Amino acid sequence: MSSTPDPEVYEQGKGMDAHNAAMRRIRARNDQTYDPHEPTRVWLDEDNTPDGVRQSLTIILNAGGCRWARAGGCTMCGYVAESVEGGTVPHDALMDQLEVCLDHEQENADEPCPLVKIYTSGSFLDEREIPPETRAAIAETFADRERIVVESLPDFVDRERLADFTDRGLAIDIAVGLETATDRVRHDCVNKYFDFSEFVAASEAADAAGAGIKAYLLMKPPFLTESEAVADMESSIRRCAEHAHTVSMNPCNVQRHTMVEDLYHDGSYRPPWLWSVADVLESTADADAIVVSDPVGHGSDRGPHNCGECDDRVQTAIKDFDKRQDPTVFEQVSCECEATWKAVMEREKSYGMPLAR
Repeated sequence: MSSTPDPEVYEQGKGMDAHNAAMRRIRARNDQTYDPHEPTRVWLDEDNTPDGVRQSLTIILNAGGCRWARAGGCTMCGYVAESVEGGTVPHDALMDQLEVCLDHEQENADEPCPLVKIYTSGSFLDEREIPPETRAAIAETFADRERIVVESLPDFVDRERLADFTDRGLAIDIAVGLETATDRVRHDCVNKYFDFSEFVAASEAADAAGAGIKAYLLMKPPFLTESEAVADMESSIRRCAEHAHTVSMNPCNVQRHTMVEDLYHDGSYRPPWLWSVADVLESTADADAIVVSDPVGHGSDRGPHNCGECDDRVQTAIKDFDKRQDPTVFEQVSCECEATWKAVMEREKSYGMPLAR
């Protein structure tokens, strides 16, 4: 990470031409289509919030996909591949998706969930993805809930777009996919165009509008060794804690139609060890924020994993930490493979990684 990038590489400050061209070629392999009246996913869970642990309804609307992803996009993100072709979904279809999600909640929850999380595989506050009419209707639908979380790039965070929620007295958090507090890593490993200073500005705009900020970080983007990824996460969590009440560390998994998938098949990428996730959570437990992690696909080759024998136990400890914020939970799990992980941390070099699968 020591070389200086040539300014000519960047596309008017909005990402790397080479990364974007590669990502467009990779995404072009996808030939699946999706129903604009059906959400991408919906499920019930529990989340740690500033008000305590709450049952949550998580909704991923099929809203046409992230505009940055359609330009090329992030090296690890395959969500745009699950989006409706053409990039736009009309209001009526989005409301049909919402009804499917509400029916799922009614069938599986004893009462309405106090926490609602809505994602679009892009930016909820981008009016190309969610029109103002739809945003207002969603705010009205969930006005009686305790808190709502929506995801957005920093560009779209402003008082007017948040007013639909804050004017109804609904606590709202903006989840920003920052990925890392290190600009060089965000630009060159993740291929995300904005700087940390823009995240800070978005957090200030949210605060002025009466909204909160959740920072989403990416554990081990491509081109980092295991030890570099751990060090970057520890630093990023502490920097984000100054601007967000919650920091969610998302261990990278290998999604379809991404650069990370190509690297994975070439033997050039291994998802992070669960020991690394636990190590970061334990070392940043004193940060001035709620720090959580939800290792998607844990225990699989394409997800964060250890040796296969201890993966479920370590995942359980991570979920326990999420709720109680008690780092001593990690003292209760151990495995012989921890020695292999420590060797990887000490010996893995960028030009020869991954050292172990």
